[in-house]
Amino acid sequence: MSNGSANAVIFGCAGLELSADERAFFRDADPLGFILFARNVETPEQVRALVADLRDAVGRESAFVLIDQEGGRVARLRPPHWRAAPPAGRIGALYGRDEAAGLEAAHLNARLLADELHDLGIDVDCAPVLDLLLPGAHDIIGDRAFGADPDAVAALGRAACEGFMSGGVMPVIKHVPGHGRALQDSHKALPIVATGLDELDRTDFAPFRALSDMPAAMTAHVVYSAIDPDAAATVSPTAIDDIIRKRIGFDGLLISDDLSMEALQGSLGSRAAAARRAGCDIVLHCNGVMGEMQQVVAECAPLSPDCDRRVQAARARLVRTPAPQDMVQRLATLLAETAS
Repeated sequence: MSNGSANAVIFGCAGLELSADERAFFRDADPLGFILFARNVETPEQVRALVADLRDAVGRESAFVLIDQEGGRVARLRPPHWRAAPPAGRIGALYGRDEAAGLEAAHLNARLLADELHDLGIDVDCAPVLDLLLPGAHDIIGDRAFGADPDAVAALGRAACEGFMSGGVMPVIKHVPGHGRALQDSHKALPIVATGLDELDRTDFAPFRALSDMPAAMTAHVVYSAIDPDAAATVSPTAIDDIIRKRIGFDGLLISDDLSMEALQGSLGSRAAAARRAGCDIVLHCNGVMGEMQQVVAECAPLSPDCDRRVQAARARLVRTPAPQDMVQRLATLLAETAS
């Protein structure tokens, strides 16, 4: 199914249900999809209704609905209605002791997340994080990372992606080409990484290269001086074309990180235009602020043929398979020895 005239943007919304103004705006803006945050979540019934209303607003059952449900600190769905999923770092610690157990845990945890999201009608999870956990870096990544070793991160990331896709949910690997060296939180400031290209290629880029066949990725709002000293990767044609598309070899759907983060400068419209010019397939705006969304959509366009091809290829990967039995208990058993 083609996405027709859908615009290459994903928007958030303000609250637990759509306002009349939001409904009218989304009808006219026709975004490819939506993203949910904690402010949009109360109960399973409410989330299902909101997801259905978002898709109804654009008249497309195929509209993507995204969420950041990594586990640990970054979880929009929380107890008592949803499981407290472990952070990636805990699964990485298990892998360090027992590789097979770690891989099984990564797959099981992602499949459980996928089942929880699928139940709500959510079909995209902005996970797993493939950034490295590196000494001295800002803790915005921290235990969201599987660890410091690129090969281990790649192996665990692939197990997680396969778990998501077997549950009918699209994973979004992030933050390409690597946020792990950043000394600042890109939500608040623009990190600058001065590491040389050879070292980046050997370390930070490696997990993304190993998973370059995945359906979707999210960019990093980080300046890499060795690549483009003047622009964050999200808005750098050099970073996207030379590094993400060619050196890393990623040909999937490339989504910008949130345009409203303080790492980027200029109006929201100029940020959206810059991300599009740089080569992002889809721009992401998360906070649900109407005035900002109006600026963003003014700079958006319908999906390009390449983007539409990538969307269709991504959808084709999502084939639900029978769930393993007793996943919750098996994951708990695997992780028991890593409990703090």
